[in-house]
Amino acid sequence: MGLTGRATALLLEKCREENPLVQCITNFVSMDLMANTLLAAGASPAMAHSISEVESFVELASALLVNVGTLSEDWAGGMKLAALTAGRLRKPWVLDPVACGATPARTSLCKDLMALGPTVIRGNASEIMALASLGGERTRGVDSSHPSEAAAPMARALAARQGCIVAVSGAVDVVTDGTSTLLVGNGHPLLQKVTATGCSVTALIAAFVAVAGPEQALEATAHALAYFGVAAERAAVDEAGQVRGPGSFRVKLLDELDLLCAAQLVHASRIGRST
Repeated sequence: MGLTGRATALLLEKCREENPLVQCITNFVSMDLMANTLLAAGASPAMAHSISEVESFVELASALLVNVGTLSEDWAGGMKLAALTAGRLRKPWVLDPVACGATPARTSLCKDLMALGPTVIRGNASEIMALASLGGERTRGVDSSHPSEAAAPMARALAARQGCIVAVSGAVDVVTDGTSTLLVGNGHPLLQKVTATGCSVTALIAAFVAVAGPEQALEATAHALAYFGVAAERAAVDEAGQVRGPGSFRVKLLDELDLLCAAQLVHASRIGRST
């Protein structure tokens, strides 16, 4: 798989053709935007988190997303069981370590889930640095205190240690397998003013990895970030060339995710290799 905009477009086309089912164990705040993001990309969401049915849903799903934003003992048990089931069935799963480093309980759960072998870990710089330092980096919740580039060395070390892909979201997204590092230059600052955009792109990564195959998870992760970023760029500006507010941007973001065509992605997707 290449890194061109055409490759981004082809992977989106494959997602729309195959309609992968993504089981999303995620927080209450993100459920709506995440489910609609998946639908816009041609995937199907299953927002199931009960420990009584997560095994059954993983069996049905093409991929699993575990987002630790809503934390309780029941949810934590469901997250671990779902991740164990995905590993047993050799299905790709993606970990979003929301606010890792903010509290000891949250950091401990993130480390436990990381030990279960996620295919991809996606977070902001502070979350990835906290996860990589095994709790040594404190965060202040979901907001990042560092640019993505600052987390790149720790992301590479974490990816090499865990044998997975690590993606760091920021003005420039960093995606690494510990050896190769890709940079994604798409996106818009308005994404930071709408809650759950990071959570939603993590679900999109799960869908793209499902159709590309785990062996191409590095490239698939970058293409998911590029597709979402291009949609954000197009959604941010209205017909008169004025930057939208966050409310209208959120609505338009879903429109652009649904309407984006191959020609637009070919010219706008910006993925490169780190030197």
